[in-house]
Amino acid sequence: MPVYTLPELPYDYSALAPVISPEIIELHHDKHHAAYVKGANDTLEQLAEARDKEQWGSINGLEKNLAFHLSGHILHSIYWHNMTGEGGGEPLAADGVGELADAITESFGSFAGFKAQLSKASATTQGSGWGVLAHEPLSGRLIVEQVYDHQGNVGQGATPILVFDAWEHAFYLQYRNQKVDFIEAMWQVVNWQDVARRYEAARSRADVLLLAP
Repeated sequence: MPVYTLPELPYDYSALAPVISPEIIELHHDKHHAAYVKGANDTLEQLAEARDKEQWGSINGLEKNLAFHLSGHILHSIYWHNMTGEGGGEPLAADGVGELADAITESFGSFAGFKAQLSKASATTQGSGWGVLAHEPLSGRLIVEQVYDHQGNVGQGATPILVFDAWEHAFYLQYRNQKVDFIEAMWQVVNWQDVARRYEAARSRADVLLLAP
């Protein structure tokens, strides 16, 4: 069976400076993200051993570990591509991302309203977590979610298309305890082209949920 692997960064460590320092990018990707990949693979091996031995005493902990590490791997894999040193600003039709811009306005009333909600959701996540812009397939609208740790407090079936990492390891070396300042700076490196591609892919999956008639 396939195992999870750490994806390469789409840029060098210094590409997002001064918003995110090269030291943070290196530690974040090479150490923290790598640990989630290893954790997911190790948990799959432990679950296979539990099946082979029919020993289920640790099943609750193993399932929680798999959700934690796998979700951490997935969110970080999106996170790296959501950013670019040439990003920021608003998504505009002139830049080829007009459908995303329209969807944001329709779902949140305005870009300013969306930016405020995602910023607040990211900055006020209890403990460690993420702020996430996701496509919700039942309504077809965009929603903002607060993700505790990596996997809690989310609507089932929604597809993340823009993620803000609010764990301390994402910013503490540079921003100390000023999480709000880090979240505000993040808007300078958002890769709207990547977000728009993810939005288009998410909304094209009409059968992502098998709904009862």
